[in-house]
Amino acid sequence: MRVLLVKLSSLGDVVHTMPVVHDIATAFPAARIDWVVEPAFAPLLRRIQGIAEVIECPLRRWRRRWWSSAVRNEWRAFRERLQRERYDAVIDLQGLTKSALVARLARVAPGRRHGLGNATEGSGFEWPARWLVDNAIRIEPRIHALDRARVLTAKALGYSHQGRPEFGLRTVALPVKQQRPSVAFVHGTSRDDKLWPIENWVKLGERFTDGGWRIVLPQGNAAEQTRADLIAAGLQRVGNAQVEVWPSMMIDAALDHLAATQGVVGVDSGLSHMAVALKLPHVQLYNHATAWRTGPLPEHGMRHQIAIEGRPTPELETVWAAWNRVLEAARA
Repeated sequence: MRVLLVKLSSLGDVVHTMPVVHDIATAFPAARIDWVVEPAFAPLLRRIQGIAEVIECPLRRWRRRWWSSAVRNEWRAFRERLQRERYDAVIDLQGLTKSALVARLARVAPGRRHGLGNATEGSGFEWPARWLVDNAIRIEPRIHALDRARVLTAKALGYSHQGRPEFGLRTVALPVKQQRPSVAFVHGTSRDDKLWPIENWVKLGERFTDGGWRIVLPQGNAAEQTRADLIAAGLQRVGNAQVEVWPSMMIDAALDHLAATQGVVGVDSGLSHMAVALKLPHVQLYNHATAWRTGPLPEHGMRHQIAIEGRPTPELETVWAAWNRVLEAARA
């Protein structure tokens, strides 16, 4: 069986879709699974056990220069690649017009192009997508993003998914030079209304420092660099603090660095969802009542990972108490 998955972006959505690869491989051990994705996330997908080929589709870049001959040539090559193989099934896991159009380009057995038939709470969905696939599958509207992908894929291919999600991410071990355990503060996110106050990060960092932890601060753009520097500066006033701001790095390098830590506290962001996929002890912070649809859940087997909600943001004491529960569960 040859299966093509289409999930172009964004990082969190891509991470939530990863377990379908393990599900398909379990149901059909000889299956060959390809995945179409935006180039920024391709290095991460190449770390997933069970993916045969990652096919890059830079739609965002193409839209900015659609008139150029270079883009036309790239588009032609991309279309030829999708039509080179005859797939037994193509599954659009995004439910947008653009992703359904990509799925429609692929050469597939008649009637074997699948996709979402309805919107689910909090998800992006565009009604034309259901008319661009052969089999529009209805999903329970109130469903976790991770479960939505697993249910859709299982219904498309005719199997029952069971057990907790397995993300299948392979990491490269990094040299360990520090004596203290490290905790990553994932402070950056694409939306300002998901941020946690800088002063809270500093106060939380002081508690970790008192407990003998080393703090690392990922960053991926100018705004995150500034925020990381401010958090680091606040912590460096503590005499025994060890804090490091990571340089900007590719997503696969970020995966390896994150895997080398012993835990994560993070806002609702793609990097936080990567921490979930790595099964790290994790407290995920939500300023909105949306943890049920994207956060770590006990029913997914994530008992050493907790999602905390708060208005306007989670309280420091609540986050610290959650971390201690997470650490206890991880050590059990």
